[in-house]
Amino acid sequence: MVSSLGLKPQQAEPGSYNQPFGWVENHKYPLLCLVLVVATLALYYPVHHYPFFELDDYVYVTGDPHVLGPLDWSTVKWAFTHSFVLNYDPLTFFSHNFDVRMFGLNAGRHHQVNVILHALNAVLLFWVLKRATGFTGRSFMVAALFAVHPIQVENVAWIAERKTILSTVFFLLALGAYRWYACRPRLRRMAVVAFLYGLGLLAKPQVITLPFVLLLWDYWPLRRMFPKAPDCSTAGAEVIPPRSFPELIKEKGLLFAIAAVDAVLTMMAQQVVGAQKWPYTLAIRLENAIVAYAQYVGKAVWPAHLVFEAAYRGDSIRWWEVLGSSVVLLTISVLVATGRRHRYLVVGWLWFLGTLVPMIGLVVQPHLEALADRYAYISFLGLFLMVCWGVADWAKYRHLPRLVLPVTSLAVLAVLSVITYRQVGYWRDSITVWAHSLQVTPRNWVAELGIGISYQQQGQLEEALPHFYRAAQDRPENPEVNLGIAVVEHQRGNLRLAIPYYRKVLAVSNDARITTQAWTNLGHAYSDLGDSDRARECYEALQPHPAPPVRAINWHGAWWRDLGPFIRARLRQWRSNDSSSP
Repeated sequence: MVSSLGLKPQQAEPGSYNQPFGWVENHKYPLLCLVLVVATLALYYPVHHYPFFELDDYVYVTGDPHVLGPLDWSTVKWAFTHSFVLNYDPLTFFSHNFDVRMFGLNAGRHHQVNVILHALNAVLLFWVLKRATGFTGRSFMVAALFAVHPIQVENVAWIAERKTILSTVFFLLALGAYRWYACRPRLRRMAVVAFLYGLGLLAKPQVITLPFVLLLWDYWPLRRMFPKAPDCSTAGAEVIPPRSFPELIKEKGLLFAIAAVDAVLTMMAQQVVGAQKWPYTLAIRLENAIVAYAQYVGKAVWPAHLVFEAAYRGDSIRWWEVLGSSVVLLTISVLVATGRRHRYLVVGWLWFLGTLVPMIGLVVQPHLEALADRYAYISFLGLFLMVCWGVADWAKYRHLPRLVLPVTSLAVLAVLSVITYRQVGYWRDSITVWAHSLQVTPRNWVAELGIGISYQQQGQLEEALPHFYRAAQDRPENPEVNLGIAVVEHQRGNLRLAIPYYRKVLAVSNDARITTQAWTNLGHAYSDLGDSDRARECYEALQPHPAPPVRAINWHGAWWRDLGPFIRARLRQWRSNDSSSP
């Protein structure tokens, strides 16, 4: 069978499958791995000169006292008993802490670690696919698309997204180890898979869908599920003993249990409990999810006008957008069902749909972006599988000349590399990132807020203020927007103009950090105006107050005692939020 790069499929070495991470002897394989690494390092070399991004790099690295502090037992204990930036990801915390220990606050070195981890993921993906399918060329093409596609720039060029890249390392290792388990199912082998899965979750809960992915992996390429159905999309791979569907579910019981625990820990860390309301109903979130899925497909095929973050549009989504997106998704689903003889189509499409579920805004909604490039890091692997295997099979059926496919593949990779290199350039500083976002999406209040904050932090108050006011036109009640206006007007000396905006922040904000800053600055404003009584009232409001019940979990000590009340409060919130309107 013709491979996507014109390479003949290689037979796996007999007996090598009993080793959990044994490499197939293949003279082409080391060279292709080297190509992946060199291409990735060269493509992302410019980030070596980039500074920290003001959004989240501060809270993850430069402004977190635990990350900057010593790595001793108390720090380790803190990491495992506290949330880290609204996530339970202690492994990501240790990663940033190690970087600070080794490189200090040299942003270029922190960027380089991201690039190296991305290159490692490309090599791991190549290894996993080649071992599972027996195809060298197709596996390499999927890994190459993963390495150079522009959609990955946000994860690699943004230091705060270390969590996504790091969790993917363990995701891919677990996927590779699962094949080792499937060849000879043993409890200790599944324990290795579970351990790697747990490490991935400790880096970022985004990989929580791994048990679902493993079921797809059983269907193809391992063919443990429904093995008698016709399929010719693997070559040279060892035949693995099949199992019934109930048995496949049962053997992953430990993984599903780990996923359930991590889901609870994540919701606890994100504080999605109690009386907190989601801003949009389930119907609106479903509409956004449908449109977002179709837009992700578009980004995979035509990666132009990529944007850092698209603001959530809520009930402003038009009906024809939902209808058009539904038609696209249903058409692809019908085509996949029609071609289900090619198992990779089913696996790739369900992989794409399923791995995006935790970030699509249906289950939880801690953030308000409609979609973000960083969420596609693992999800796009499903689409890449569909394309590479589908095109290779089509080329075989059409009896194309041997050089057509490799030449076309190299041309596609070259074009994607040029786009990626250009996209990397947009990350050279915070203002450039946000300016590009505004160029792509002019009515983007998130970008207006972001560039306003960037200008304000650099002392360019006159440039910052118009962006804050434009953000306020779309989100007049947003506490961060109003705080930005208040701070800039305060710094410009317009105290009486700043005070009403501080009051608006205090009226709507549930964020302790924002509320503290608003009360403090409001007190300073009244003090500068000579109103000592009101200034004293503001400072007194900063005194600590008892936390509301079930608002957040006390992670320190016996936090597991709060699990029961947390789950009950969460179930009540789901019912109340989905029955209310924004």
